[in-house]
Amino acid sequence: MIDTNLLKFPEEKVQKLMAHYKEILSLLGEDPEREGLVKTPERVAKAMLTLTRGYEVDPKEILLGAKFKEAYSQMVVVKDIDFFSMCEHHMLPFYGKAHVAYIPNGYITGLSKIARVVDVFSHRLQVQERMTLQIKECIQETLHPLGVMVVIEAKHMCMQMRGVEKQNAITTTSDFTGAFNQAKTREEFMNLIRRER
Repeated sequence: MIDTNLLKFPEEKVQKLMAHYKEILSLLGEDPEREGLVKTPERVAKAMLTLTRGYEVDPKEILLGAKFKEAYSQMVVVKDIDFFSMCEHHMLPFYGKAHVAYIPNGYITGLSKIARVVDVFSHRLQVQERMTLQIKECIQETLHPLGVMVVIEAKHMCMQMRGVEKQNAITTTSDFTGAFNQAKTREEFMNLIRRER
């Protein structure tokens, strides 16, 4: 995990965002000079830069940085990858778990790199459907495996805090390529991610 206290923020971006958030506080009817809010524009600016840091990273480079030739050709599953993202429609968080599988075709990658790819795409303004697709495509295009499958389960604060206000609704998305087009292979993956849960 990244220690956000050690992140370096571009000063120009921070200052511009601070000005906007100060104006937003005023428009909401607050006094941005009130003691409890004086530092809020800076805190929010840095928080938003942290939550959207995925724009600064090429996820394919992450996979290529730990790509190894290996004869293994059975399913590799990394499940229960925690993530937090921001819905692009309301800029409220959605969060949950990603489960990723691929079947190597001569090359594997470091297991932590799969989790880092999820991290990169989740740290952008997102919709869950696109994030699922992007993770799948990144792995497919970089490692050229026999198949990739991604399942994401998430709760959306825009559904919990506003609108329908449904606290327990979970959204599940999936996407797959290659060998996972076979129902039997998909079923094997789904059984593996459901085990011991």
